[in-house]
Amino acid sequence: MHDLALYRKYRPKSFKEVLGQNHIVDVLESSVETNKVSHAYLFVGSRGTGKTSVARIFANKIGVSVNDLYEIDAASNRGIEDIKELRDGARVLPFDSKYKVYIIDEVHMLSKDAWGALLKTLEEPPKHVIFMLATTEFHKVPETIISRCQVFVFKKASDAISKKMLIDVAKKEGFELDAGSAELLAILGDGSFRDALGELQKVLNFIGKDKKTPNQSKLGTGQVKREDVEKITGAPKTALVNDFISAIAEKNIEKGIMAVRKAAEANLDMKLYFKLIIEKFRVAIILRYAPKLEEEMAGDLGEEDLKFLKALVKTDPERKPSASYGAGKEGHLFTSSTLAILLEAYQNIDNAFISELPLELALVKIIGKESGAVDK
Repeated sequence: MHDLALYRKYRPKSFKEVLGQNHIVDVLESSVETNKVSHAYLFVGSRGTGKTSVARIFANKIGVSVNDLYEIDAASNRGIEDIKELRDGARVLPFDSKYKVYIIDEVHMLSKDAWGALLKTLEEPPKHVIFMLATTEFHKVPETIISRCQVFVFKKASDAISKKMLIDVAKKEGFELDAGSAELLAILGDGSFRDALGELQKVLNFIGKDKKTPNQSKLGTGQVKREDVEKITGAPKTALVNDFISAIAEKNIEKGIMAVRKAAEANLDMKLYFKLIIEKFRVAIILRYAPKLEEEMAGDLGEEDLKFLKALVKTDPERKPSASYGAGKEGHLFTSSTLAILLEAYQNIDNAFISELPLELALVKIIGKESGAVDK
């Protein structure tokens, strides 16, 4: 369906198109305008946050042509001979630009000897050469290299920014992506624009191939439903997430554990399942304590999810403290204390040899079957 991967097709081509990295873009734009360009930059950040895209845009802004732009993948060109070849090439004047720019991606993969060779070049760089290094593992870059570079740290893509991007891209591709589907895809992207677009592409390919309506080919628009996203990406189904949250509201530990067990039997990513629970539980708390924000929350969830959470919040009214909840404790369970328990358990999931155990323990602690108090 798509001749070009979405992340390549919609790669930012100007600073205005770069999302979520204003703290970096503003500085780089200023350096271009004032003609204060450094000889070496180090871009640090998780995958898919725009490091190489920004490097290319910066090179273009300072007038570097395709003939004078070199991109090197340090994962496959990591030896000292590779860097010596780069160093020899750097001494040659640019073909038709003021500068030669070398973008070295995954620079942390360089060997020890290669680092030494690169350091010599960074210590006494030719005036016409600019190095732009990119890494996802800052701790593996030697201090001697870091000290000779301007360092910029790229932020992970927020869910809000990713959602808007996904909806915009889907629209350009002729599809309508609802808020709930966009939210799920953004979470699956885990802070990476590239990964989020990769998940979107799988969904659009499926919709375009198997879910075309008779009028879609004429109108050029396809509806993307959350069920499609769940099916294609293997994400936890909404029902399993809702069952766990309902179990908390109903103080029904058996129902909650059964939901967790079904998720485990389906071989779902338990960390993702947990994250979806926390995201939705957070919205429930906002609806409870700040109901005036309901309209804003509607932009984060689908209509059915919003109805579900509103109904749960209504069935969980303020109650007087009782012995079963501990003196001085609130009787209801949609509280910041409950959310704190979930967050604490989420932090432990990577270390659990039984992946569903942190969720089960959190459920027991929240409902109070074990300790007799909500917050203990």
